[in-house]
Amino acid sequence: MSDRAPDDEIARLLAAFRDESGRGASSRAEFERLKGRWLGRDKGLVPELFGKLKSLPPGERAGFGVRANAAKTEVEEGIVRLGRALEASEAASRDRAAAVDVTLPGRGVRTGGLHPITIVRRRIEDIFLRMGYSIADGPEVENDFHNFEALNFPPDHPARDSQDTLLVDREAASPLLLRTHTSPVQIREMRKHGAPLRLIVPGRVYRKDEVDATHSPVFHQVEGLVVDQGISMADLKGTVAAFLEELFGKGTRTRFIPTFFPFVEPGVDVSMSCIFCGGSGCGKCKGSGWIEIMGAGMVHPRVLQGVAIDPEEYTGFAFGLGLDRVALLKYGFPDLRLLFEGDVRFLGQFAGVA
Repeated sequence: MSDRAPDDEIARLLAAFRDESGRGASSRAEFERLKGRWLGRDKGLVPELFGKLKSLPPGERAGFGVRANAAKTEVEEGIVRLGRALEASEAASRDRAAAVDVTLPGRGVRTGGLHPITIVRRRIEDIFLRMGYSIADGPEVENDFHNFEALNFPPDHPARDSQDTLLVDREAASPLLLRTHTSPVQIREMRKHGAPLRLIVPGRVYRKDEVDATHSPVFHQVEGLVVDQGISMADLKGTVAAFLEELFGKGTRTRFIPTFFPFVEPGVDVSMSCIFCGGSGCGKCKGSGWIEIMGAGMVHPRVLQGVAIDPEEYTGFAFGLGLDRVALLKYGFPDLRLLFEGDVRFLGQFAGVA
């Protein structure tokens, strides 16, 4: 363009813009390049046109300015039209991409399934509901009183140590912790309802354990409690035997071995005949023919006294077992970690299992 920027140069500029804009912009990047080429503040062709004003004689500047402004307006309006056309094209592309081809065959919907822990929990709940038990629930963040003191744990018991228990607030009047068993719910229910009482308590519990094939800091339990007049060890043995036979199949035998738990007296470890070898001895039961499955016992009189139930009038039994271990035994998988890793390849095997 000459220093004087004659009218034919403005005409050629507009002709070039009309030709270039007439081809349109096929992409957002191409549109931005075109817009910058014509209207860019530093090197745009239209701003350069106005830069010629100072080199023109004073008498020509006014007329040139009018024609240059008209050219600028035409270019700006053309750029706006290009932008709108590109937006419309992009919207149409999105609509086409989102459109459903009704002639295509339908896509199959993958059916989800219950988690193995949920399957086992519901199965156990169903057994005890048919026995006349109710289901109770309680907080997972507990205080020391409900988790330990009311259950006859002495102050120096190892379970109270921070090595084994996940403490939430050690400085509280009754230190807060993540419950180490579901037994605190039994205390709450006895304090609330008194006796007679017959319930189970399924739920998550927490211990400071290292994660490996058989341990986890978060796991699941179900505990049972019966308090009534005349309850004896025979009631406990009959209930546990009937429950395990219903859960693991006819012919499942039980064995009770004396042990100690602070909240029961006497306490027992309950074993069942090995479900893998029928009691003849195998690698799963270490050749003994028995698998330890739960702890149980008669409710300690001090526990009853602590919840204002007269141990001279009422007796009771309690038991507890791990849902994770039951799932491991029933479905025969080798590693407890499989339950918590969310691997669909593993969990998908349980779809449809009831």
